[in-house]
Amino acid sequence: MPRDSSFTMTAQDAPSDDALLCAYAAGDTAAARELMERLAPRVLRLAQRLLQDRAEAEDVTQEAMLRLWQIAPKWVPGGAQPSTWLHRVAVNLATDRLRRRRSVALDSIAEPDDPAPAVVEGMIEADRQRALDEALALLPDRQRAAVVLRHLEGLGNPDIAAAMGIGVEAVESLTARGKRRLTELLSGRRNELGYDR
Repeated sequence: MPRDSSFTMTAQDAPSDDALLCAYAAGDTAAARELMERLAPRVLRLAQRLLQDRAEAEDVTQEAMLRLWQIAPKWVPGGAQPSTWLHRVAVNLATDRLRRRRSVALDSIAEPDDPAPAVVEGMIEADRQRALDEALALLPDRQRAAVVLRHLEGLGNPDIAAAMGIGVEAVESLTARGKRRLTELLSGRRNELGYDR
């Protein structure tokens, strides 16, 4: 029968992701909850940036977390971090969905909902977000993944390399090319997006 120990500690005393995953593998349901609260929002943000579709991002997050729970009994602490492993799975799942999407006619894809709030600042921020998402969608899959992981999720190059299964030099190249392309795509829209100062 699964145990339910308490992981309510201060931030500096909090168990590592490794420790939580191992505790879950041993039957500790509180460890699973804690790990889910830590990692699922990050995976959801990553998937949403890559897919630009909330429902698909939620599916990817659920599938990635399920795979993490499935490998928990075989997890070896001290190697890759669970978050890095999870980012890699999410990138792969999102990339698979993007490939399948390419075979679908563009006319069959529904227009995204307009999330614009009533206040002017919210509208400007929504326009900026939409412009960034549109520009990100024009990048090749690997460039998009590298840019999102580095500049929107805040991962370091070694973690991105591990998540994408490539070398650090390849990450640096992908992010540099991706940033250059984003700059080209967005440079003509500075005034429109309120960056005219």
